[in-house]
Amino acid sequence: MILTAVLVLGIIGAIFAIVLYFVAQKFKVVEDPLIDEIAEVLPGANCGGCGKAGCRAMAEAFVKQGNMDGLKCPAGGESVAQKVAALLGCTPEVSEPQVAVVRCNGSCANATAKNKYDGLHDCAFANSVYAGESGCVFGCLGLGNCANACQFGALSIDTETGLPKVDEEKCTACGACVKACPRGIIELRNKGLKNRRVYVACRNKEKGAAARKSCTAACIGCGKCEKTCPFGAIKVENNLAYIDYTLCKMCRKCVAECPTGAIHAVNFPPLPPKKDVAAAPAPAAAAPATPAQQNA
Repeated sequence: MILTAVLVLGIIGAIFAIVLYFVAQKFKVVEDPLIDEIAEVLPGANCGGCGKAGCRAMAEAFVKQGNMDGLKCPAGGESVAQKVAALLGCTPEVSEPQVAVVRCNGSCANATAKNKYDGLHDCAFANSVYAGESGCVFGCLGLGNCANACQFGALSIDTETGLPKVDEEKCTACGACVKACPRGIIELRNKGLKNRRVYVACRNKEKGAAARKSCTAACIGCGKCEKTCPFGAIKVENNLAYIDYTLCKMCRKCVAECPTGAIHAVNFPPLPPKKDVAAAPAPAAAAPATPAQQNA
């Protein structure tokens, strides 16, 4: 009885093995080995900056498409792009390097705390129930979701200002911090020539007086920067100025014109001090004519 049962089970097992073999051969998916090669070249951070689920998914997208049109690995930069292009046998798209920029200047000094938050240490949760310590509903909450989202250690919360600080050398412009910020304070902008950038470090859309109550360095929408820009790079909408980095020539005229210091110029040498133009001396009054001159 035992031998018969063992024999029957063995035969059934063999039949199932044969069936599974043929099913596996019928439905097997042959994966292009190029996917593995490209996946090895990619950073492996799985940051999602490319818009895919991870580096493996990005490698599959490269191979499926056969070129790099519309596909970019921001974390890898140009060096990775060159390697992927070599494997695909195509030319990579040339793009300007970018960096994350914190568009808020509501530091502890500029935005005085009017209350204290004592809830869940999460920006997304705090944003849903809380305006902020200074009362600015547009300002940084300082709870560090952006720093936690960064896989490259390029973001940290400055203990002195209470604001995120970006390490330009480590930032890969993957965009993870942009997605993590519930108030849209972090933006990716072109690094610019010599890593120089000009931008409005404010997101407050309230009118001037209300904005200044929350933060002394807030943009008040006065429009002086827009009027002084000779390149049409600045627009004021909803009481807030915005600088289009594709049009900005970095002349910094707007920086000097801004009355609240909301416009920041990064990595520039200091502006020369304004020279006081001395008033021109008034012309001397003509001496009265003598009788001889009058008779002449």
